[in-house]
Amino acid sequence: MIVDHRTYTTKPGSLSTFVDTFERLGLPLYRHYCGTLIGYFVSESGTLNQVVHLWGYDDTADRDRRRAALRKDPQWQSFLDTALPLLVHQESRLLTPTSFSPTIASPAQS
Repeated sequence: MIVDHRTYTTKPGSLSTFVDTFERLGLPLYRHYCGTLIGYFVSESGTLNQVVHLWGYDDTADRDRRRAALRKDPQWQSFLDTALPLLVHQESRLLTPTSFSPTIASPAQS
């Protein structure tokens, strides 16, 4: 399994709008096309105005296939047209668990 760790930094004052927009427009698409949602968080200290979400996939090929299908959906582009103007920075990291890391159910099972 791999974890796609995504961090989005919003424009000051736009965090709640971004989260609401993602929940309403982006999350249904992610749940349909992408892996398993592990967590969705907002920063309360450190760098502010950040959203962090973690998605589990079987492997990088699974992630690539699912995200390619997501990009083809016209509703995804509509979400991006609304959400991207709220952002100032994006990061994505692919993480692999250690042998002793707790794991979640395989995304293929969800």
